[in-house]
Amino acid sequence: MTHVSRRGLLGAAAATAAASLLPGLPAMAAAPFRNELPPAWHRFRWGEFEATVISDGSLPLGKPQESFVGPGADRIPAMLTNEFLDPAAATLEQNVLVLNTGRQLILFDTGMGESMGADSKMFGPTTGRLLQNMRAAGIQPEQIDMVIATHAHCDHIWALVDANGQRVFPNAQVAINEADVKFWTDDGNKKGPAFMGPFIEGAKKNLAPYRDRMVMVRDGQEVVPGVTAVFTPGHTVGHTVYFITSQGRTFVNTGDLAHHQVLLLRQPMMEFSFDTDPKLSAQTRSRMLDRLATDKHQVLSYHFPWPGLGHVRREGEGYAWVPSPTNVTVL
Repeated sequence: MTHVSRRGLLGAAAATAAASLLPGLPAMAAAPFRNELPPAWHRFRWGEFEATVISDGSLPLGKPQESFVGPGADRIPAMLTNEFLDPAAATLEQNVLVLNTGRQLILFDTGMGESMGADSKMFGPTTGRLLQNMRAAGIQPEQIDMVIATHAHCDHIWALVDANGQRVFPNAQVAINEADVKFWTDDGNKKGPAFMGPFIEGAKKNLAPYRDRMVMVRDGQEVVPGVTAVFTPGHTVGHTVYFITSQGRTFVNTGDLAHHQVLLLRQPMMEFSFDTDPKLSAQTRSRMLDRLATDKHQVLSYHFPWPGLGHVRREGEGYAWVPSPTNVTVL
């Protein structure tokens, strides 16, 4: 028997590989880069309900210190680096929920849409993908019975209408806190940060076509069976989270209670520059995070990493985000 050393085998393999790349020989496996992603949606059962999380695309904020300020902001680079995140750029997701209760099809928030022209891309070209991803998930806009808005900011209601001001969800009612409707349609509030003007114009354009089909949500009351509104003011005057319960199980759609899974959980009293009342928002966030950690409810967070499902756990002086597995529910 002829003995072949390991070094000899490796040398032969290298020679064979080199021969396959000799000049003039075509690379038969060559293929162009695709530069595209598959439709982003995730579906799971919750008691008698069927839930589908649909992406409106990522939302880049840029330098994190420009958006996250106040107590603990000096620790931002270290907090991000420790979690293997870019300390120079904060990117959020937009996780939109569609809930099928068996009686109604309910959309929670709408993403950025295209209603406001160039302003619809104020956060870059990666937003506004709800409708194409919704259709890929087998859901058509005309099937939506109700849109429930956590609040009236651009990335939550600007897809209620299209660029021509026509209703995108022609058969839907819109449920929202009345305080938010009044605040974000009042031209008298066009003051302070530069974003206030576009945000108000966008709210006026998107809410007006639904004026005759609005439902004003109330703190602690069901909007529809199984969906309870809980008032969480601060980010906006009428920001509301929703407790969704079926067969004794509850998960919480937290909207913009916290915008970042590290910064605003590790440091709940840190402030966010898009908050209407930053100090109230921090107090509300801290109180609700304590409740979520105590009750151990599953959470759907609008801006946390896709698909935004997980739990809040106490850790150190703040909280930690524990993502839920996305393959645990068999349909």
